[in-house]
Amino acid sequence: MSLLGRLNLQAIQHGWVIAAGQLTLVGVMLLVLGYLTFTKRWKWLWREWLTTVDPKRIGVMYILFAGLMGLRGLTDAAMMRAQQAVSVGGNHGFLSPDHYQQIFTAHGTIMIFFLAMGLMFGLINLVVPLQIGSRDVAFPFLNATSFWLYAMGGMLLNLSLVIGGFAATGWLAYPPLSELAYSPGVGVDYWIWGLQVAGIGSLLSGINFMVTILRMRAPGMSLMKMPMFCWSVLGSLSLIIFAFPILTATLTMLALDRTLGMHFFTSYYGGNPMMYVNLIWAWGHPEVYILILPAFGVFSEVVATFSRKPLFGYKSMVWAIWGIVLLSFLVWLHHFFTMGAGADVNAFFGIMTMAIAVPTGVKIFNWLFTMYRGRVRFATPMLWFMGFVALFTVGGVAGVIMALPPADFQLHNSLFLVAHFHTMIVGGVVFGYLAGLTYWFPKFTGFKLNERLGRYAFYCWFFGFLLAFVPLYILGLMGATRRLDHYDPSLGWHQLFIVAGIGVAVICAGVGFQVLQLIVSIRQRKQNLDTTGDPWNGRTLEWSTASPPPAYNYAVIPNVENKDAFWAMKKLKTPLPETRYESITMPKNTIMPLVIASFAFALGFGMIWHMYWLSILGLLAIISCIVIRGSADEHEYVLSAAQVRQTEEALKERYV
Repeated sequence: MSLLGRLNLQAIQHGWVIAAGQLTLVGVMLLVLGYLTFTKRWKWLWREWLTTVDPKRIGVMYILFAGLMGLRGLTDAAMMRAQQAVSVGGNHGFLSPDHYQQIFTAHGTIMIFFLAMGLMFGLINLVVPLQIGSRDVAFPFLNATSFWLYAMGGMLLNLSLVIGGFAATGWLAYPPLSELAYSPGVGVDYWIWGLQVAGIGSLLSGINFMVTILRMRAPGMSLMKMPMFCWSVLGSLSLIIFAFPILTATLTMLALDRTLGMHFFTSYYGGNPMMYVNLIWAWGHPEVYILILPAFGVFSEVVATFSRKPLFGYKSMVWAIWGIVLLSFLVWLHHFFTMGAGADVNAFFGIMTMAIAVPTGVKIFNWLFTMYRGRVRFATPMLWFMGFVALFTVGGVAGVIMALPPADFQLHNSLFLVAHFHTMIVGGVVFGYLAGLTYWFPKFTGFKLNERLGRYAFYCWFFGFLLAFVPLYILGLMGATRRLDHYDPSLGWHQLFIVAGIGVAVICAGVGFQVLQLIVSIRQRKQNLDTTGDPWNGRTLEWSTASPPPAYNYAVIPNVENKDAFWAMKKLKTPLPETRYESITMPKNTIMPLVIASFAFALGFGMIWHMYWLSILGLLAIISCIVIRGSADEHEYVLSAAQVRQTEEALKERYV
């Protein structure tokens, strides 16, 4: 075998659609490089971003990378809907069946692993340390490494657009289709190693933030005084720590099947494809709640703030979170009721699926009761919440229907399932994170987003979603299956697919309004400056510090006596802690997380193309970097009390 393994010139020979994507990707990269060079920002990029261990900057990078991946995923969705709208009868559309399946797989993979997870960890990095009154996270170096592993996993996945191709198996890559006999190319390997690298980053980040929440809260902040967003994040992190090792082990076994000829999931030599399905959904269904729980936490903060009331039923909300965490591990089999597990097993998982709707319903009613008799202000974050309530309720009812095994036997693998899943993920997760980004945007930039354009974006998202997915519910009931790239006109589906395509176009218009909103807000930032640190009249600690916060978050760590600590300070006119500035120890910037993640990228690339020498070198380099980092001294620096005072006085002058 050559040094290049399976890599050859044929790996970059693609059709015109993929070539257009390649040119776009390369063009964007050249524009970015040209901009950095022309504006002489390479040193700034190195100092402020590439080497940073500040969770606020890491949070911004998570959100930016997730946004770019989201644009890729949205492009895939638009291509699929366009194909389904025109590929009928004698017209076979503009995508080949294999390319359509690659796009189908990439869309699901990108949106779950890289858009939703990226937005989630971005908000966690930005908000959690501030909400618990901490200056930093528990393990800053580990936090930076987690981000770069996530980013390198996404880059590895996108590299398949240029070199090779992506999996055509569906976003969960069920065997036997994902086994070597049926997918002999590199597509499944790109899927495995892109997710493996990013998934390890997610696991490390989960450990880091769980320790941060449990060990670094401000004095007086007991667990039952934590903001609800932190409770929701803690529940999500618990699921990450227990669920992601399942994903890591499952991907490892599939990789061993493909590279070393093992038979964990083959249907011969003792393998069992159904073991893969059980394992992937034992991770997969908790993953849904890993994503949705922080969004629930966002809504808890938004509704209380814009209703000017304490959150109704705080304790019941906490118990609901942990009810969801527990039950989320007892529902995975409802994803394959049709696989022959038996009536007793199906009945148990059907009952558990219906049961998990109870704690979710508790949260919905508590939010609505929080609004009851409150002085509700329908700013853009509240619009996202109202849209969530409408869509999530519809999606939840559809989910309970599918929890009935007899109904699932008819609806399984249909577009009804696709519509239900998107209603929960878009209506719950995406709307939640967009509400959170709008709500906390002034805290980390110092100015608000344009409200009018934000409303336009919401209306396009909401009504576009209805246009895009209500037809899919109907099509599912009519028998249309997912992964469908061509159909006969006699089935009567064509008009509904056209409506669904129009809906995606309206959603794209909503994304366009969000991009325009960001551009206009930056240009008009002087008119929308946050000169108080508290633009929404917030309730929790993050609003008590400057906007944007200094690197150390708090010059004086606050003392917490109430659940809504900052609201209580304002209401009782509690004086802020006496300003006794002290020296603050901060972690030093380091390039090592990026270096480790780059070697992980090399390891994955080597495994994909059977360049095993590159994988071995990558692994040895990662181990060497960890040893070097562990044996080095002076990972921190000290901000003197005089420097802290100077920074705080400069912030006060800005607010005068």
